Amino acid sequence: MNRHIDRLRRVVLGAVLGIALLGSAQAERIKDLATIAGVRSNQLVGYGIVVGLDGSGDQTTQTPFTVQSIINMLGNMGVQMPTGTNLQLKNVAAVMVTADLPPFARPGQNIDITVSSIGNAKSLRGGTLVMTPLKGADNQVYAIAQGNVIVGGAGAQGAGASVVVNHLSAGRIPAGATVERAVPTALGQGDVILLELERMDFGTANRMVEAINAATMPGQAQALDGRTVQVRAPADPSLRVAFLGRLENLQVTPEQGAATVIINSRTGSVVMNQAVTLQQCAVAHGNLTVSVNTEPVVSQPNPLAGGRTVVAERGEASVDQAGGVLMQVRGGANLADVVKALNTLGANPMDLISILQAMKAAGALRADLQVI
Repeated sequence: MNRHIDRLRRVVLGAVLGIALLGSAQAERIKDLATIAGVRSNQLVGYGIVVGLDGSGDQTTQTPFTVQSIINMLGNMGVQMPTGTNLQLKNVAAVMVTADLPPFARPGQNIDITVSSIGNAKSLRGGTLVMTPLKGADNQVYAIAQGNVIVGGAGAQGAGASVVVNHLSAGRIPAGATVERAVPTALGQGDVILLELERMDFGTANRMVEAINAATMPGQAQALDGRTVQVRAPADPSLRVAFLGRLENLQVTPEQGAATVIINSRTGSVVMNQAVTLQQCAVAHGNLTVSVNTEPVVSQPNPLAGGRTVVAERGEASVDQAGGVLMQVRGGANLADVVKALNTLGANPMDLISILQAMKAAGALRADLQVI
């Protein structure tokens, strides 16, 4: 008797754990759903010179700013160029240097940078970026960049032929910039911090408030709107960091997003989410085929005519419109049924775009149709 009871307990416990794991499989951490207000990165940009190229630099006759930059740089180093000097540079390229300054970055830390050619340089491979100040939107210098450019491509040419693999006019320098100035970042104002959801959703905001209050204490968090959640946090900075560390790892199951179909009219891509449903409808979509064919026609003169053989071309054009068969599309309650119903039409992605737009206009497609 006790053996059967223990077995029953194990079965029930396994079922409960399975349900819990199934529910938690869709849960996400707060750090994946929201960000802390004020904790953000800042974009930096600078103008620099890459030297040491193997003849693949800017053509100075077409990029005079490269020559001017070299003259100014040499002047700052004490090298005075004679007036009217015509520099023919092949190993130098003018570039733009961009980087993201992460939050809480301190002076002396290194950040990655991207180097991109702004002239007509053929390749930045093997070049070295000369010391370049990186400025923010306030025109203040926040980092200094310098280092060897890493280009992930390759190219070769000769005898009128050339081969290029990947992109050669842009590269990266890992840890290529040193932070010189920190950006003050405040973790909230007073005794509260704000969590900003990546996507506006009232249901997700409410679930986040419930998860935070359940893990801390009632009233610890409250939703200000569909995107912002206010949380009371310790005033001590060290305690606040520990509090945020625990807060970011809380599990929240987000609400299902609105039914949406995204259509890329340039590539023919169609993407839909799980909430899309389809009502039963009938679709007729005829295919229009236009064919243009050119056939050679040989004109052979008589042997004694003294003429010559002439080859001409005769063009033929035809338009074929296949009959549009009226097909019944069954309504689907989930994404798999919707895809199966649309696949029965046998339409290509471009035809599917027109069909979905017509379904939306007829009220059969229960989703928001967005064309990008």
